[in-house]
Amino acid sequence: MMQSVRLSKMVSRLSQKRLMSRLAPAQAGKLTDIGIRDIFDSDHDMFREMTRNWFETEVKPFHGEWEKAGEVPRELWTKAGEMGLLSNMVPEEYGGLGTDCKYPAIVWEEQSYSGCTGPGFAMHSDIVAPYITNYGTEEQKQRMLPKLVSGEWIGALGMTEPSAGSDFANIKTVAVEDGDDYIINGSKVFITNGWLCDVVIVCAKTDTGKGAHGVSLFLIEDGMKGFIKGNKLNKMGMKAQDTCELFFEDLRVPKSAMLGQKDKGFYAVMQELPQERLLIADMGVASAEAVFEASREYVCERKAFKGKLSDLQTVSHKLAEMKTDTVVGRAFVDQCIELHADHKLKSDQASMAKYWCTDLQTKIADHGVQLHGGWGYMWEYDVCKHYVDSRVQSIYGGANEIMKELIGRSITNPR
Repeated sequence: MMQSVRLSKMVSRLSQKRLMSRLAPAQAGKLTDIGIRDIFDSDHDMFREMTRNWFETEVKPFHGEWEKAGEVPRELWTKAGEMGLLSNMVPEEYGGLGTDCKYPAIVWEEQSYSGCTGPGFAMHSDIVAPYITNYGTEEQKQRMLPKLVSGEWIGALGMTEPSAGSDFANIKTVAVEDGDDYIINGSKVFITNGWLCDVVIVCAKTDTGKGAHGVSLFLIEDGMKGFIKGNKLNKMGMKAQDTCELFFEDLRVPKSAMLGQKDKGFYAVMQELPQERLLIADMGVASAEAVFEASREYVCERKAFKGKLSDLQTVSHKLAEMKTDTVVGRAFVDQCIELHADHKLKSDQASMAKYWCTDLQTKIADHGVQLHGGWGYMWEYDVCKHYVDSRVQSIYGGANEIMKELIGRSITNPR
């Protein structure tokens, strides 16, 4: 009898869960609809609606001007800070909201849906701020994190060098101990937010004989003597995102500028890379979702051959492939987001998501341009921008070839 009562209660709870469950993207009217996906709730929906409206009104109308300038205005950062769009995961005692990764994921996705890659919010909020949160001294956190949350300061990460991208051990920037200071010499390249940054986390070797295990992290602030910003780089895509070279010429910093422990920079980077790769993957799938919806709308309206383009079997089959691939990618990334929110995402899973979803992004963008015909090649169409902006996604955050190497190691040499 008691077992029957327990079974009845279990069935009741399952029934309630079904009633409360949300549509999967494949079942929704649009892949970008608000109120779908089980990993989110009504509070997330309200935040998403606000975020979507903000990108549509505060960013999209002006993005073309910022592409010509090669940067977004600093005022945009403070506006984003006022709206609570920056550094959500920073603990409340340092001015943040103390959320898990789901709120930042909404910002990643909505920025991708808007097709506006100029603001380097993800680098600032979800790569730079976590380093300071997790490895900073109390003084560093108290002084810097509130400024990152508000947008008063802009953060960057100086890791890549002209001769060292994914090869961390080959970093040439050095930091030599000199009394109570370190003297830093070297350079970095392809630095997102580099031109506008107020603080940059710099990877430098404090022990040149240890390879990757002799790297330390330093917090370098704008205006320090010997810290020089190079010209903004002329990139294929992401034209409104300020990207530049950074130079360090006998830059003297106090030992208190070190972030984390000496010679432990590599370990910090390894801990933070899964989130970086997850956000790249999520932005990749969101871009694919946006391109699919734009392509569907275009071919269903475009007149051709006494009907619509969508009447052609080759076109409808291509849409079928695009949607199927995209919802498969979304299912995996949502699983990764859920795992990461519970602090259970493993490095090899993040690498899988990064490589597969960025390859998906470039493939869907290519199909989208093809379906738009000549108009897909025109800059005023979002699908064109998605196409050129997608290309770098498989390169930064660890090239996809490196992702496959890491995944392969986890398979053949599990620890």
